[in-house]
Amino acid sequence: MNPRALADRLPIDDQLEAIRGALAPGATVVLQAPPGAGKTTRVPLELLKAFGDQGRILLIEPRRLATRAAAERLAAGLGEAVGEQVGYSVRLERRSSSRTRLEVLTGGLFLRRLQADPALEGVACVIFDEFHERGAEADLALALVRQARTLLRPELRIMVMSATLDLAPLAAGLDGATVITSPGRSFPVAVEHQRPRERERLEQQVVRALENHWLEERGPAETVLVFLPGQREIADAQRAIEATAWGQQVACTPLHGQLSLAHQGQAIAPAPTAGGKLVLATSIAESSLTIAGVTLVIDAGLSRRNRFDPATGLDRLVTLPASLASAEQRRGRAGRLGPGRCLRLWAPGEEQRRPGFDPPELLVCDPLPIVLQLAEWGDALGEDLPWIDPPPRTALQEARELLEQLGALDGGGRITPAGRTMAGLGLSPRLAHLLLRAQACGSLELGCELA
Repeated sequence: MNPRALADRLPIDDQLEAIRGALAPGATVVLQAPPGAGKTTRVPLELLKAFGDQGRILLIEPRRLATRAAAERLAAGLGEAVGEQVGYSVRLERRSSSRTRLEVLTGGLFLRRLQADPALEGVACVIFDEFHERGAEADLALALVRQARTLLRPELRIMVMSATLDLAPLAAGLDGATVITSPGRSFPVAVEHQRPRERERLEQQVVRALENHWLEERGPAETVLVFLPGQREIADAQRAIEATAWGQQVACTPLHGQLSLAHQGQAIAPAPTAGGKLVLATSIAESSLTIAGVTLVIDAGLSRRNRFDPATGLDRLVTLPASLASAEQRRGRAGRLGPGRCLRLWAPGEEQRRPGFDPPELLVCDPLPIVLQLAEWGDALGEDLPWIDPPPRTALQEARELLEQLGALDGGGRITPAGRTMAGLGLSPRLAHLLLRAQACGSLELGCELA
């Protein structure tokens, strides 16, 4: 092997032959590979070559930015532009052609595709990337695909890829799955802790951490990745940084899921000046994305997650301590390109009280969108689906009753024409119902503003 090829090798390369061999028609493979192993970069292209003209490959990513970034890396691996053999689809944007054989798409769009074509005609393999995040859409899509394979497409291949995951329940839930593990490739990351001071606001902790641990020892064009729980904390930290004497010398960019793809792309780009760059991010940056030049991670140790409140019948955002698995994911972002550092804004003793993993979103989120998807599939309570972790039946039953009140389901739990329209809008069923009512009243513009 020539030196160039050796330098370009990734840890996953040693497992590619085993992955090819395990993915026979109808097989299920679970691949566990830490960040830096190269699973997203290498595996889809290897399968593209191995399957030839047997069918297309669908790669499911949890977020829009991760979808586009993965497609760009995969297309670059073939020496092509996006839209040729590799394409992608996200909300309101699609780049593909008649030549596209590998399509990267978000979980929401994949569910729409699956509802329209349960047999997934012409598809040889479905790959679920970053499954450790256990998003509700990914869990639901996996259950639907497994049932569709049993009933319609026994030759369909399914692959589940994860960076950090408790494999025991997943392997048990996927009967007959082959489990393959790969080491990652990362540099050592030194971990330090900065204890919060009494009555010190989070943005003040971030400024203190930057001044004490980065400002005077930064190298040229370094990037610091700061994990914060949500948009409010990101805005507060950005204002606090810009108010300092040194704040105008560094680029400071937010990164969260509500930004446009263009603005998200700016956040993951290299530092524009030698003064360095600060990326203030939510958990969106834990995985899937490679942010250029990160040498220091500052972790507030918090996550903001959806939790369903039965009292109101709505999801609400709650701020929780990040799990140990999330903390490790965040730490690892500092060791992708070279030795790095991670500064945790909590006392070391707190780690003993943190959960090991975050619960699957399907168990704690608003069940209304899930039940509407299930009703469109033909099984409003998902009783016959091969769940990894089935959602609470009581919550599903209550959601079914509410959807009947909204006119989305009939008395037998079957989806109505109005329900199909609601499902096709890509919104929460409550907001979709609001828009349909506003349209019926001739006040669609007002309905959009209210939604």
